[in-house]
Amino acid sequence: MTIQLVVFDMAGTTVKDNDNVHAALQKAFAMEGISVSRNEANDVMGYPKPVAIYELLKLRGHANPEEAFIQQVFRNFQNEMVNYYQHAPEVREIEGVSQLFDVLRKNRIKVAIDTGFDRRIADTILKRLGWQEKGLLDVSITSDEVARGRPYPDMIFRAMELTGVTDAKQVAKVGDTASDLQQGTAAGCRFVVGVTTGAFTKEALVKEPHTHIISQLSELLPLMNIASVAAE
Repeated sequence: MTIQLVVFDMAGTTVKDNDNVHAALQKAFAMEGISVSRNEANDVMGYPKPVAIYELLKLRGHANPEEAFIQQVFRNFQNEMVNYYQHAPEVREIEGVSQLFDVLRKNRIKVAIDTGFDRRIADTILKRLGWQEKGLLDVSITSDEVARGRPYPDMIFRAMELTGVTDAKQVAKVGDTASDLQQGTAAGCRFVVGVTTGAFTKEALVKEPHTHIISQLSELLPLMNIASVAAE
């Protein structure tokens, strides 16, 4: 059975991340007088950000965080991320991503992006990188567009629905966090691929359910028996 759809994460997987998401989340809390460590932020990478904020507040002793406060921290985070992705000169795709997307689509494989970001942040990134304008993406799904974000499989199922793929055994999920691998496994994807270009080390990713761990996205094509350059 051949792969018909690949669902990629954004930050750390297809978009270069030098702990920028961690830093924005830490700053969002600091603006409200709460200190969060890098490791604590890393533990919730890939989650929908309001869920991540809720979990970090509980870790800080807030047994029942108020929704209004969660949303305030989230707005802080959202503003930091939008400003970063709009203006930071270092914002770029991970090397080779556009070529990879192009090869997959030339091989009649749908390309989807899913993310723990909300639509506002995701669209800021997509506009900056120009993937949609270049015809490299079929769909993008954000965590605020489904009932449950990662580690639940809802975003993958939504991508399947939008691309007309009906069997999860024809889907590959690729991401850099534990929640990506948990999500792909929960969806029943044929390939659940961890990549070590982002938040989690190989040693951390191998502890999660997966089919493959790779060090760069170019290793994905041989797994799918696709040449690096698609045949015309």
